[in-house]
Amino acid sequence: MTSVSEQAIFDAHTARFGVASVDAPTDTAYTRDDAVYRAAKAACLRLGFIGIDAECLAQAWAARSQRLGFDATAWPDDPADFGLRPWPREGAFAPCPQALGLYAVLPDATWVGRMARAGVQTLQLRFKSDDAAAVTREVRAAARAVAGTPALLFINDHWQAAIDAGAYGVHLGQEDIDAADLGAIRSAGLRLGLSTHGYAEMLRADALSPSYIAMGAVFPTTLKRMATAPQGTARLQAYARLLRDYPLVAIGGIDLEKLPEVLRSGVGSVAVVRALVAAASPEAEVARFQQAMAR
Repeated sequence: MTSVSEQAIFDAHTARFGVASVDAPTDTAYTRDDAVYRAAKAACLRLGFIGIDAECLAQAWAARSQRLGFDATAWPDDPADFGLRPWPREGAFAPCPQALGLYAVLPDATWVGRMARAGVQTLQLRFKSDDAAAVTREVRAAARAVAGTPALLFINDHWQAAIDAGAYGVHLGQEDIDAADLGAIRSAGLRLGLSTHGYAEMLRADALSPSYIAMGAVFPTTLKRMATAPQGTARLQAYARLLRDYPLVAIGGIDLEKLPEVLRSGVGSVAVVRALVAAASPEAEVARFQQAMAR
């Protein structure tokens, strides 16, 4: 067996993931004493993973090594090594298509209707307002706008309005999970999509058995202040391998130029915001995206 070495792990994966832009912490908290765990955590921190994600990877590396022996070159991607339960599962949210296709994130019901008529497969209404009545009106209008089309409508955040309007599903960010009544969403038969930004958040999302998992931001984006750095396509590919049992959505700064690289990661859907809303001809841009995704 290859000797356990932090440097060996780092050397094997630095070309793929790059190096942390700042020095890795020297006062890292270790929760285990075994050599594989400690070497993997230190190496992953040097590769730029934040502490909670490095911890997840180190635990998985130790589990994999216990099963198969230590291999510095083999990045952990077996769901069992991360403690993910096998499928099918009791209590899971209703399923959605494995490939959600082009996924348009839109600011209001008018845009939802326009993109549904343009043939976008999956839509998300991301309507920001503290006015409950305005939210109810907009969600109901979005639900009416997709009626008679094959489009699947998810509502961002406003889960009760989504249930009342009979939307296809709800999308929640990590900060919204605790505030939402997940049992009510599940009981109503709505699908649930969850945002994630790294390994720790992916494991938290998986514990809820959602309908799909979104991963990002893949590239820099100005649309939302992100607490984590852009993930890049190397990490996206690793995430997609781990979560291969889920429909997966990549989001964040994706345009036509970057689309082929994103699709090579193995995700079945690409979410776009500005690429459509800011386009001179959104319908033509939809056609270009769909043509590129069909290749």
